[in-house]
Amino acid sequence: MSRIDLGEKTHAPTAGQTVGPFFKFGLEFDGMEQVAFPHSPGAIVLGGTIYDGEGQPIPDGVVEIFGADADGSVPRARGTLKRDGHSFTGYGRAFTNDEGHFEFWTRNPGSIRGEAPFFAVVLWTRGLPNKLHTRIYLPEDAERLAADPLLSSLDEADRATLIARRTPEGYLEHDFRLQGEGETVFLSYPS
Repeated sequence: MSRIDLGEKTHAPTAGQTVGPFFKFGLEFDGMEQVAFPHSPGAIVLGGTIYDGEGQPIPDGVVEIFGADADGSVPRARGTLKRDGHSFTGYGRAFTNDEGHFEFWTRNPGSIRGEAPFFAVVLWTRGLPNKLHTRIYLPEDAERLAADPLLSSLDEADRATLIARRTPEGYLEHDFRLQGEGETVFLSYPS
């Protein structure tokens, strides 16, 4: 095999391209929404809807979550894409349905270092040139929520876009708004 030396790069990097519509091939895997086995001890449903800037549900979105287990331990085992029916993996992926709704079976994340427990979230939807990062915080423990460095840097309305609602069944609901009134706070990371 011969190699060709192309020398120095002479062009600027190509701009990001919009993503979607999503094809399941390569993204879908068995049990991807099951971070915890359904109905196992401590398992809850985390669900919500993604809305666009006009308040319309987005039917072709992808949501990924990662969170600690209820005791604050972070899963470190390889193979989080393989589901064995009993292990908590910490990671999950869900597609939105025609109404923009997604759901995961997971557990309430515990605090890792004494901070307010949260899920790390990545969103992909049509029209976005790059993925969006955000968080979903548990609604309990007002003291930890008030002390959280991210939440305490936000005004009340923005802070509310990152805190889930608890259902009567003990599950969690959280919606994402990509633009407009009630727009979710998204995080940026240095390149």
